[in-house]
Amino acid sequence: MTEWTQSQMERRLVRYADLKGLRNAFIDARTPGSDRKENFTIIGPGVSENPAQVVHIPEAHGFNFGAARQPFGCTNSQHSHLTAETFLVHTGKWRFVFGANKDEGYLDVEPGDVATVPTHMFRGFEKRDDGTGFLAVVLGHDDPGKVVWAPSVFKMAEDFGLKLLKGGKLIDTTLGETVPQGAELEQPPSPEKLRELATPPMDELRTYALKAADMAGNPASPLAGEGVEEAALIGDVDAPDGFKAGPITGHWQHGFALRRLKLATGATVPPHSRAEQEVIFVQSGTLQVSWADGTLILGAGDTLTVPVGLAHSFRNPASADAIAFVIRGSAAPAAPQWATAQAAQ
Repeated sequence: MTEWTQSQMERRLVRYADLKGLRNAFIDARTPGSDRKENFTIIGPGVSENPAQVVHIPEAHGFNFGAARQPFGCTNSQHSHLTAETFLVHTGKWRFVFGANKDEGYLDVEPGDVATVPTHMFRGFEKRDDGTGFLAVVLGHDDPGKVVWAPSVFKMAEDFGLKLLKGGKLIDTTLGETVPQGAELEQPPSPEKLRELATPPMDELRTYALKAADMAGNPASPLAGEGVEEAALIGDVDAPDGFKAGPITGHWQHGFALRRLKLATGATVPPHSRAEQEVIFVQSGTLQVSWADGTLILGAGDTLTVPVGLAHSFRNPASADAIAFVIRGSAAPAAPQWATAQAAQ
Protein backbone atom coordinates (compact mmCIF):
# COMPACT_ATOMS: atom_id res chain seq x y z
CA MET A 1 0.00 0.00 0.00
CA THR A 2 1.38 3.41 -0.96
CA GLU A 3 2.10 5.78 1.92
CA TRP A 4 1.21 9.43 1.49
CA THR A 5 3.17 11.98 3.50
CA GLN A 6 1.84 15.30 4.73
CA SER A 7 3.82 17.20 2.10
CA GLN A 8 2.63 14.92 -0.72
CA MET A 9 -1.00 15.42 0.26
CA GLU A 10 -0.53 19.17 0.58
CA ARG A 11 0.47 19.18 -3.09
CA ARG A 12 -2.92 17.62 -3.86
CA LEU A 13 -4.68 20.51 -2.10
CA VAL A 14 -5.42 23.73 -3.98
CA ARG A 15 -6.48 26.47 -1.63
CA TYR A 16 -8.83 29.17 -2.86
CA ALA A 17 -6.34 31.86 -1.84
CA ASP A 18 -3.61 30.20 -3.94
CA LEU A 19 -5.58 29.87 -7.19
CA LYS A 20 -3.77 31.23 -10.24
CA GLY A 21 -6.18 32.42 -12.92
CA LEU A 22 -5.90 33.90 -16.39
CA ARG A 23 -7.84 36.84 -17.79
CA ASN A 24 -7.18 36.06 -21.46
CA ALA A 25 -7.75 32.32 -21.58
CA PHE A 26 -10.23 32.48 -24.47
CA ILE A 27 -10.99 34.29 -27.70
CA ASP A 28 -13.63 36.49 -26.04
CA ALA A 29 -11.17 37.88 -23.48
CA ARG A 30 -11.39 41.51 -24.65
CA THR A 31 -14.95 41.78 -25.82
CA PRO A 32 -17.08 44.19 -23.78
CA GLY A 33 -18.70 42.39 -20.87
CA SER A 34 -16.26 39.47 -21.00
CA ASP A 35 -13.00 41.30 -20.37
CA ARG A 36 -13.02 41.02 -16.57
CA LYS A 37 -13.43 37.28 -16.10
CA GLU A 38 -10.78 34.96 -14.66
CA ASN A 39 -10.53 31.32 -15.69
CA PHE A 40 -8.92 28.62 -13.57
CA THR A 41 -7.71 25.11 -14.44
CA ILE A 42 -7.49 23.28 -11.13
CA ILE A 43 -7.31 19.61 -12.22
CA GLY A 44 -6.57 18.39 -15.73
CA PRO A 45 -5.67 20.29 -18.91
CA GLY A 46 -9.05 22.02 -19.27
CA VAL A 47 -10.06 23.82 -22.45
CA SER A 48 -8.07 27.06 -22.25
CA GLU A 49 -6.92 28.47 -25.59
CA ASN A 50 -3.92 30.18 -24.00
CA PRO A 51 -0.81 28.11 -23.09
CA ALA A 52 -0.13 30.55 -20.25
CA GLN A 53 -3.03 29.00 -18.31
CA VAL A 54 -1.72 27.52 -15.03
CA VAL A 55 -2.70 23.87 -14.45
CA HIS A 56 -2.54 23.31 -10.69
CA ILE A 57 -2.78 19.49 -10.74
CA PRO A 58 -2.17 17.88 -14.16
CA GLU A 59 -2.84 14.28 -13.07
CA ALA A 60 -5.51 12.57 -15.18
CA HIS A 61 -8.75 11.99 -13.26
CA GLY A 62 -11.22 11.02 -15.98
CA PHE A 63 -12.67 14.54 -15.75
CA ASN A 64 -11.42 18.12 -15.46
CA PHE A 65 -12.11 20.53 -12.63
CA GLY A 66 -11.83 24.29 -13.06
CA ALA A 67 -13.60 27.54 -12.27
CA ALA A 68 -14.58 31.03 -13.40
CA ARG A 69 -14.47 34.14 -11.24
CA GLN A 70 -16.43 37.14 -12.50
CA PRO A 71 -17.69 40.49 -11.19
CA PHE A 72 -21.20 41.87 -11.58
CA GLY A 73 -22.30 42.11 -15.21
CA CYS A 74 -19.40 40.07 -16.58
CA THR A 75 -20.33 37.43 -19.15
CA ASN A 76 -18.86 34.25 -20.53
CA SER A 77 -19.68 34.26 -24.25
CA GLN A 78 -21.84 31.71 -26.06
CA HIS A 79 -20.03 28.44 -26.68
CA SER A 80 -20.62 24.70 -27.01
CA HIS A 81 -18.77 21.77 -25.41
CA LEU A 82 -18.06 18.25 -26.64
CA THR A 83 -18.30 16.76 -23.13
CA ALA A 84 -20.30 17.41 -19.98
CA GLU A 85 -20.10 20.88 -18.40
CA THR A 86 -21.39 20.92 -14.84
CA PHE A 87 -21.52 24.01 -12.63
CA LEU A 88 -21.22 24.15 -8.83
CA VAL A 89 -22.28 27.61 -7.67
CA HIS A 90 -19.90 28.66 -4.90
CA THR A 91 -20.67 32.38 -4.57
CA GLY A 92 -22.85 34.87 -6.40
CA LYS A 93 -26.03 34.77 -8.45
CA TRP A 94 -25.66 33.64 -12.06
CA ARG A 95 -27.73 33.24 -15.19
CA PHE A 96 -27.06 30.57 -17.82
CA VAL A 97 -28.21 31.85 -21.20
CA PHE A 98 -28.92 29.49 -24.12
CA GLY A 99 -28.73 29.70 -27.90
CA ALA A 100 -26.14 31.16 -30.30
CA ASN A 101 -27.80 34.57 -29.95
CA LYS A 102 -28.72 34.34 -26.25
CA ASP A 103 -32.42 34.24 -27.09
CA GLU A 104 -33.46 30.62 -26.46
CA GLY A 105 -34.02 30.58 -22.70
CA TYR A 106 -32.14 30.88 -19.43
CA LEU A 107 -31.74 29.39 -15.96
CA ASP A 108 -30.96 31.36 -12.78
CA VAL A 109 -28.85 29.81 -10.02
CA GLU A 110 -27.58 30.85 -6.58
CA PRO A 111 -24.91 29.66 -4.10
CA GLY A 112 -25.14 25.94 -3.38
CA ASP A 113 -27.08 25.16 -6.57
CA VAL A 114 -25.86 22.75 -9.26
CA ALA A 115 -26.61 22.83 -12.99
CA THR A 116 -25.35 20.78 -15.91
CA VAL A 117 -25.65 21.71 -19.59
CA PRO A 118 -26.02 19.23 -22.46
CA THR A 119 -23.24 18.76 -24.95
CA HIS A 120 -23.54 20.19 -28.47
CA MET A 121 -25.57 23.31 -27.66
CA PHE A 122 -24.70 26.96 -27.10
CA ARG A 123 -24.55 28.33 -23.58
CA GLY A 124 -23.01 31.29 -21.82
CA PHE A 125 -23.23 32.63 -18.30
CA GLU A 126 -23.25 35.98 -16.59
CA LYS A 127 -22.82 37.25 -13.04
CA ARG A 128 -26.04 38.96 -11.96
CA ASP A 129 -25.51 40.43 -8.46
CA ASP A 130 -23.05 42.87 -6.90
CA GLY A 131 -19.54 41.78 -6.04
CA THR A 132 -17.42 38.98 -7.44
CA GLY A 133 -18.72 35.44 -7.78
CA PHE A 134 -17.00 32.07 -8.15
CA LEU A 135 -18.37 29.23 -10.25
CA ALA A 136 -16.67 25.81 -10.06
CA VAL A 137 -16.91 23.71 -13.23
CA VAL A 138 -16.57 19.98 -13.94
CA LEU A 139 -15.79 19.00 -17.54
CA GLY A 140 -16.17 15.40 -18.65
CA HIS A 141 -13.25 13.18 -19.76
CA ASP A 142 -9.50 13.72 -19.53
CA ASP A 143 -9.58 15.49 -22.89
CA PRO A 144 -12.75 17.59 -23.03
CA GLY A 145 -11.87 18.89 -26.49
CA LYS A 146 -12.06 22.50 -27.58
CA VAL A 147 -15.07 24.74 -27.40
CA VAL A 148 -17.12 25.84 -30.42
CA TRP A 149 -17.82 29.58 -30.28
CA ALA A 150 -20.94 31.25 -31.59
CA PRO A 151 -20.42 33.26 -34.83
CA SER A 152 -20.78 36.64 -33.10
CA VAL A 153 -17.83 35.84 -30.80
CA PHE A 154 -15.39 35.57 -33.73
CA LYS A 155 -16.32 39.01 -35.07
CA MET A 156 -16.04 40.70 -31.67
CA ALA A 157 -12.70 39.01 -30.97
CA GLU A 158 -11.21 40.14 -34.28
CA ASP A 159 -12.29 43.71 -33.55
CA PHE A 160 -10.12 43.55 -30.41
CA GLY A 161 -7.05 41.91 -31.97
CA LEU A 162 -7.58 38.25 -31.08
CA LYS A 163 -7.46 35.37 -33.53
CA LEU A 164 -7.97 31.64 -32.93
CA LEU A 165 -5.96 28.99 -34.78
CA LYS A 166 -7.32 25.58 -35.70
CA GLY A 167 -6.38 23.35 -32.78
CA GLY A 168 -7.36 25.98 -30.25
CA LYS A 169 -4.33 28.31 -29.85
CA LEU A 170 -5.05 31.99 -29.25
CA ILE A 171 -3.07 34.67 -31.12
CA ASP A 172 -2.99 38.17 -29.58
CA THR A 173 -2.02 40.63 -32.32
CA THR A 174 -1.96 43.54 -29.85
CA LEU A 175 1.14 41.92 -28.30
CA GLY A 176 2.84 41.62 -31.66
CA GLU A 177 1.95 37.97 -32.13
CA THR A 178 1.32 36.88 -35.70
CA VAL A 179 -0.38 33.95 -37.33
CA PRO A 180 2.36 31.40 -38.14
CA GLN A 181 3.02 30.82 -41.82
CA GLY A 182 0.82 28.02 -43.12
CA ALA A 183 -1.41 28.00 -40.03
CA GLU A 184 -5.18 27.99 -40.47
CA LEU A 185 -7.59 30.16 -38.55
CA GLU A 186 -10.57 28.62 -36.82
CA GLN A 187 -13.74 29.58 -38.67
CA PRO A 188 -17.17 30.38 -37.25
CA PRO A 189 -19.58 27.42 -37.31
CA SER A 190 -21.40 26.91 -40.62
CA PRO A 191 -25.21 27.05 -40.88
CA GLU A 192 -25.20 23.25 -40.97
CA LYS A 193 -23.11 23.12 -37.77
CA LEU A 194 -25.43 25.61 -36.09
CA ARG A 195 -28.38 23.31 -36.85
CA GLU A 196 -26.50 20.45 -35.18
CA LEU A 197 -26.08 22.61 -32.06
CA ALA A 198 -29.78 23.29 -31.56
CA THR A 199 -31.01 24.17 -28.09
CA PRO A 200 -33.28 21.57 -26.40
CA PRO A 201 -36.65 22.74 -25.03
CA MET A 202 -36.54 24.71 -21.78
CA ASP A 203 -38.75 22.10 -20.10
CA GLU A 204 -35.87 19.66 -20.58
CA LEU A 205 -33.11 22.10 -19.60
CA ARG A 206 -34.85 22.90 -16.30
CA THR A 207 -34.48 19.26 -15.25
CA TYR A 208 -30.69 19.67 -15.37
CA ALA A 209 -30.59 22.13 -12.44
CA LEU A 210 -30.97 21.38 -8.75
CA LYS A 211 -31.49 23.94 -6.00
CA ALA A 212 -29.54 23.58 -2.77
CA ALA A 213 -32.78 23.38 -0.79
CA ASP A 214 -33.86 20.34 -2.81
CA MET A 215 -30.71 18.29 -2.19
CA ALA A 216 -31.75 15.41 0.07
CA GLY A 217 -29.47 12.99 1.88
CA ASN A 218 -29.60 9.37 0.78
CA PRO A 219 -30.07 7.10 3.82
CA ALA A 220 -28.68 4.20 1.77
CA SER A 221 -25.31 5.95 1.37
CA PRO A 222 -22.53 3.98 3.10
CA LEU A 223 -21.24 7.28 4.48
CA ALA A 224 -24.56 8.23 6.11
CA GLY A 225 -24.55 8.29 9.89
CA GLU A 226 -25.15 10.53 12.86
CA GLY A 227 -24.80 14.08 11.57
CA VAL A 228 -23.63 12.90 8.13
CA GLU A 229 -25.61 13.13 4.88
CA GLU A 230 -24.56 12.29 1.34
CA ALA A 231 -26.95 13.54 -1.34
CA ALA A 232 -27.08 12.39 -4.95
CA LEU A 233 -26.83 15.22 -7.48
CA ILE A 234 -25.72 13.74 -10.82
CA GLY A 235 -25.64 10.03 -11.62
CA ASP A 236 -25.82 8.56 -15.13
CA VAL A 237 -26.64 5.04 -13.88
CA ASP A 238 -27.38 3.09 -10.71
CA ALA A 239 -24.17 2.67 -8.70
CA PRO A 240 -22.91 -0.10 -6.39
CA ASP A 241 -22.54 2.34 -3.47
CA GLY A 242 -26.25 2.57 -2.76
CA PHE A 243 -27.18 5.39 -5.14
CA LYS A 244 -29.74 5.15 -7.92
CA ALA A 245 -29.34 7.11 -11.15
CA GLY A 246 -30.17 10.80 -10.87
CA PRO A 247 -31.71 13.00 -9.69
CA ILE A 248 -30.00 14.73 -12.65
CA THR A 249 -29.51 12.55 -15.70
CA GLY A 250 -29.23 13.49 -19.34
CA HIS A 251 -29.24 12.13 -22.86
CA TRP A 252 -25.42 12.51 -22.83
CA GLN A 253 -22.96 10.79 -20.50
CA HIS A 254 -21.20 12.69 -17.72
CA GLY A 255 -18.82 9.86 -16.92
CA PHE A 256 -18.58 10.95 -13.27
CA ALA A 257 -20.89 11.01 -10.25
CA LEU A 258 -21.55 14.21 -8.29
CA ARG A 259 -22.59 14.16 -4.63
CA ARG A 260 -22.99 16.62 -1.78
CA LEU A 261 -21.53 15.67 1.59
CA LYS A 262 -22.84 17.43 4.68
CA LEU A 263 -21.40 17.02 8.19
CA ALA A 264 -22.89 18.59 11.31
CA THR A 265 -20.61 19.94 14.04
CA GLY A 266 -18.43 17.12 15.42
CA ALA A 267 -19.73 14.56 12.91
CA THR A 268 -17.25 12.08 11.47
CA VAL A 269 -16.91 9.54 8.66
CA PRO A 270 -14.58 6.67 9.67
CA PRO A 271 -11.48 5.79 7.63
CA HIS A 272 -12.31 4.37 4.22
CA SER A 273 -10.83 4.21 0.73
CA ARG A 274 -12.31 4.58 -2.75
CA ALA A 275 -11.68 2.66 -5.96
CA GLU A 276 -11.97 5.80 -8.13
CA GLN A 277 -10.72 9.37 -8.11
CA GLU A 278 -12.35 11.55 -5.45
CA VAL A 279 -12.22 15.34 -5.67
CA ILE A 280 -13.60 17.37 -2.77
CA PHE A 281 -14.63 21.01 -3.20
CA VAL A 282 -15.66 22.71 0.05
CA GLN A 283 -18.76 24.82 -0.46
CA SER A 284 -18.96 26.14 3.11
CA GLY A 285 -17.70 25.43 6.60
CA THR A 286 -14.60 23.50 7.62
CA LEU A 287 -13.71 19.93 6.71
CA GLN A 288 -10.90 17.92 8.30
CA VAL A 289 -9.46 15.12 6.16
CA SER A 290 -7.16 12.69 7.96
CA TRP A 291 -5.15 9.62 6.95
CA ALA A 292 -2.49 7.48 8.63
CA ASP A 293 0.31 10.00 8.17
CA GLY A 294 -1.35 13.39 8.41
CA THR A 295 -4.29 15.76 8.49
CA LEU A 296 -5.50 18.59 6.29
CA ILE A 297 -8.01 21.29 7.25
CA LEU A 298 -10.05 22.53 4.28
CA GLY A 299 -12.04 25.76 4.16
CA ALA A 300 -14.58 27.21 1.77
CA GLY A 301 -13.35 27.23 -1.82
CA ASP A 302 -10.54 24.73 -1.25
CA THR A 303 -10.13 21.70 -3.54
CA LEU A 304 -8.53 18.38 -2.56
CA THR A 305 -8.00 15.29 -4.70
CA VAL A 306 -7.73 12.10 -2.63
CA PRO A 307 -5.52 9.32 -4.02
CA VAL A 308 -7.26 6.14 -5.13
CA GLY A 309 -6.99 3.50 -2.40
CA LEU A 310 -5.93 5.86 0.40
CA ALA A 311 -7.79 5.22 3.66
CA HIS A 312 -9.03 8.61 4.88
CA SER A 313 -11.61 9.99 7.29
CA PHE A 314 -13.72 13.14 7.46
CA ARG A 315 -14.59 15.30 10.47
CA ASN A 316 -16.28 18.64 10.98
CA PRO A 317 -14.30 20.44 13.72
CA ALA A 318 -16.21 23.74 13.49
CA SER A 319 -19.48 25.16 14.80
CA ALA A 320 -21.20 25.42 11.39
CA ASP A 321 -22.16 22.62 9.01
CA ALA A 322 -19.43 21.46 6.63
CA ILE A 323 -20.80 21.18 3.08
CA ALA A 324 -18.68 19.82 0.25
CA PHE A 325 -19.31 18.78 -3.32
CA VAL A 326 -17.66 15.47 -4.15
CA ILE A 327 -16.84 14.37 -7.70
CA ARG A 328 -16.17 10.65 -8.08
CA GLY A 329 -14.33 9.58 -11.21
CA SER A 330 -16.82 6.95 -12.35
CA ALA A 331 -20.42 6.98 -13.50
CA ALA A 332 -21.01 4.05 -11.11
CA PRO A 333 -18.72 4.43 -8.07
CA ALA A 334 -17.93 1.33 -6.06
CA ALA A 335 -18.84 1.10 -2.39
CA PRO A 336 -16.14 2.45 -0.05
CA GLN A 337 -13.80 0.01 1.61
CA TRP A 338 -13.73 0.55 5.37
CA ALA A 339 -10.27 0.52 6.92
CA THR A 340 -11.44 -1.64 9.85
CA ALA A 341 -12.66 -4.31 7.43
CA GLN A 342 -9.36 -4.18 5.55
CA ALA A 343 -7.39 -4.57 8.77
CA ALA A 344 -9.42 -7.62 9.72
CA GLN A 345 -8.66 -9.41 6.44
